[in-house]
Amino acid sequence: MNTRRTSRATMSTLGACALLACSLPRLEARQPAGALPLQSSASLDGVVLAMRLFPAADVDDDGAVTRAELRATLARWHTAAAAAGADAVTPEQLATAINAAWLPAGRKPRPLVPPPGGSQPQAAEPATVAAMRAALPRWAPARPRQPRRVLVLARAAGFVHASIPLAAATVEALGSRTGAWSTTITYDAADITADNLRRYDAVFLDSTTGAFLDAKNDAAATTQRRQALLEFVRSGKGLAGIHAATDAYHTETPAEPAAAAAPVPASQPPRAAPRATQVVLAAMLLEQGDRNHDGRLDRRELDALADAWFRTLDTRHSGRLLASDFALFAALVPHASGAAIQPVASGPDRQTGTWPEFNRMIGGYFKWHWLDPQLITVKIDDPASPLTRMFHGRAFDVRDEIYTLGASSWSRDDVHVLTSIDYSKLSAADRALESNPRADHDYGLSWIRREGQGRVFYQALGHSERLYADRALLEHLLAGIQYALGDLPADDAPGTRSARHDR
Repeated sequence: MNTRRTSRATMSTLGACALLACSLPRLEARQPAGALPLQSSASLDGVVLAMRLFPAADVDDDGAVTRAELRATLARWHTAAAAAGADAVTPEQLATAINAAWLPAGRKPRPLVPPPGGSQPQAAEPATVAAMRAALPRWAPARPRQPRRVLVLARAAGFVHASIPLAAATVEALGSRTGAWSTTITYDAADITADNLRRYDAVFLDSTTGAFLDAKNDAAATTQRRQALLEFVRSGKGLAGIHAATDAYHTETPAEPAAAAAPVPASQPPRAAPRATQVVLAAMLLEQGDRNHDGRLDRRELDALADAWFRTLDTRHSGRLLASDFALFAALVPHASGAAIQPVASGPDRQTGTWPEFNRMIGGYFKWHWLDPQLITVKIDDPASPLTRMFHGRAFDVRDEIYTLGASSWSRDDVHVLTSIDYSKLSAADRALESNPRADHDYGLSWIRREGQGRVFYQALGHSERLYADRALLEHLLAGIQYALGDLPADDAPGTRSARHDR
């Protein structure tokens, strides 16, 4: 079997205890004095800029940005922009300098996402693992009925999420710390066989995008793997999944031929053209840093702005910004004036499942998402469930890439909803980002359901590495996996409608 590692937990350390009573859901952190306001949503301009600025500011290339490095980056651009020793520079001069000297000398740009067809990264950044371990709960909510084993499948056949290795390490650490299970991690779909699955009590799907079980040019192997997973769960075992586990086995039905576009009224302003990254950043520097309002920026103003940016992004107060922390920079970037912002193309609900048995088992399939760091309020749909006890019945705010599932894919009639988006708390502008929303405005975030004799748990949050350092969300994941294992009984009857939905 092709696995990365196997860990075993000592079961004798587990006591009969509940989740830590002191672990409250972490609300959107109050910003410190001198921080800049974050927008609730991010434009694609902002996401791209955040992803490009992080490696530019990571001067020593150690995977983290300090306040001094952020200051040094802005100072480098100021020096390159200053002409004839001038201290104050214009946005145009800054844009030219940034374009010419985006990265420190000798540094090559990193790809924004892993290249398609390449091997998946299998090691999480050490700093993200340390942050996750610091937030781990000490106890599991239930005593295992017997020694449990969980197989984490971390193969992505579609988009590869950077958080996959961290999510795998988190499942391993949760089991080891609490004694609730031992963990095997694999990136090889060939490990999903009937014989191998007999060794495990649950399978955890770690953002497994696309046709993650399929074997290229081998229909027989594909069929055997699919059937092995279905029979494993239906026979009484467990399935748990996080984030992109629902972005699998679906496609979009082609739209009907579009009618001729109507002419744009003369009174309607034209849609803004995409702006070059350096132009966006230079305008942002002036807007947020020009303290004396002279239309120019001097070194002192840029130092002060770097400090304000750092205070805003360092929500963990660690003095070091990881890539997931820096993603919040996207919420600092102003939306283009007059532009219709559409993060991901979203047509009508034309999605179609390509493996209906799996689509139903996991609860549905992806349609569209708001970009990280979208701010939403999480509603507790079943506050009486042991799987939501850590939230104490209180709604909370979180920033992540937020999935939506179409009405033809997901329904409360098929799953028992634990948490969902409080759609009524979204601004009109944030709602408008989704061009074809569900008519009922009902978007589940986590749920459970029965599949034959087995149990399924799914959690849609988990795109960003930031969330794996949140104690309450780790406890939610722990409880969900214990439900899937059969150690934590919970009401899993479908059709729960305890929450009011904004229609």
